[in-house]
Amino acid sequence: MDKVYSNMEGSWSQDEYNNLIRKFPEGQIGIEDNGLLVAAALAIIVDYSRFGDKHTYTKITGNGKFDTHDADGDTLYGVDVFVDPDYRNLRLGRRLYDARKELCENLNLRAMVAGGRIPGYAAYANELTPAKYVEMVRNKEITDPILTFQLSNDFYVRKIIRGYLPYDSESKAYATLLEWINVYYDEESDKLIGNQKSNVRIGIVQWQMRATQSLEDFFQQIEFFVDTVSGYKADCVLFPEFFNAPMMALTNEQSPSMAIRSMAAYTEPIKTKMMELAVSYNINVIAGSMPLYDDGKLYNVSYLCRRDGTVDEQYKLHVTPDEASYWGMRGGDKLRTFDTDFGKIGILICYDVEFPELSRMLSDEGMKILFVPFWTDTKNAYQRVRLCAQARAIENECYVAITGSVGNLPRVENMDIQYSQSAVFSPSDFAFPHDAIVAEATPNTEMTLIADLDLDLLKDLNTSGAVRNLRDRRKDLYSVSWVKKTERDDELLEQGTERQPKTSSRRKAVAAG
Repeated sequence: MDKVYSNMEGSWSQDEYNNLIRKFPEGQIGIEDNGLLVAAALAIIVDYSRFGDKHTYTKITGNGKFDTHDADGDTLYGVDVFVDPDYRNLRLGRRLYDARKELCENLNLRAMVAGGRIPGYAAYANELTPAKYVEMVRNKEITDPILTFQLSNDFYVRKIIRGYLPYDSESKAYATLLEWINVYYDEESDKLIGNQKSNVRIGIVQWQMRATQSLEDFFQQIEFFVDTVSGYKADCVLFPEFFNAPMMALTNEQSPSMAIRSMAAYTEPIKTKMMELAVSYNINVIAGSMPLYDDGKLYNVSYLCRRDGTVDEQYKLHVTPDEASYWGMRGGDKLRTFDTDFGKIGILICYDVEFPELSRMLSDEGMKILFVPFWTDTKNAYQRVRLCAQARAIENECYVAITGSVGNLPRVENMDIQYSQSAVFSPSDFAFPHDAIVAEATPNTEMTLIADLDLDLLKDLNTSGAVRNLRDRRKDLYSVSWVKKTERDDELLEQGTERQPKTSSRRKAVAAG
């Protein structure tokens, strides 16, 4: 607060903070970076009829005592929003407003109201009235640091108030009275923010492999799709396996095994960029998969970059004979479900989905959506992934999303052609699509899919479906359990050494990625 309002009396007193937290703790929302508070939105509930549109900031906040807070009121009143200047351009303000809207809906309040400063007005005060200034900002002829942001967050200006903050010289003591209407008002609910969603919107990128000139050029391609999918308010976006393959052409390595190891040097900066985009665009990013060269061993790893700034990883467990022999790739040895703000998910990379034991163990841990980034070169390879993914959805009463890449990559041996038809699959029962396909892309065309998934339907299926695969298992006869890492990787590597081509002639991939 001291940083943000250095020219407006700085921060509040400790007593004012204590009053607000004591009276309405649920309305005080913060964003932390490893324990450091970097942004906050403060609010109270009021009976708006007591104050009307001509109120001042001092009056509606009880002069900092906040005894105006009324738990039985009908309006969420925005007391303040501020972001540490060192954390600007991450859209944290938008995240705070989204949380406020969710709070307003779940508390069943009529609307959210706030008084908004117009700090850009001082530069136009001699030529424009406040009303004309607001109109020009609304028409995007002028940009105001605060009002432009608030209008983009679905607020509208009820009126203009004079004397709202008398010491606000930048706004010439004027303010806009802003309102956001809760269209779900009267729908009773006792939830607050942060509850697990029952309806999840996912986005899938069917990625076009194309030559790239630099890492920065590649970042622009990634951000375009994250921006596009987040614009539909999706909860997550999925990229394909080895979506960063174009970077291999920048390594200038002749040997494929050396090229993919050199490409692995780009994995860490790409992961860092994905983490930044997840926070900035308020969307969970499943970063397909990328090669990881660690302690002399090559792995294939998918990263889950959550929008709260945390990151997790899932190694590919089963490598294909081709991956082992051509690149010397090894499989990981851990499998886990991941907690997200829309429920438990699992990630299986391509070939792994062809082993039903893995998804069954994920299902036993509560997984509701399985994400499968893949890379395939031919249709028959793709069909293996698709058909197994559909089976996993039925067996485990879950949704399964798959996506791959399309196009061609000249000068990238063993990954030069692609085949994909991204899709989202559901269980097969009356409540789901008749063909158990929620959505699917056009084959071999760059595009995105946006799909809404109703998790409550999975609960109904488990208790009252026409068949109940999870409940009807004969656990008295058989079980699936995790044991330990096998020596399969070493076997494949030994086979690969014997089969390694002795010339540099081109060799096509023989199995799904």
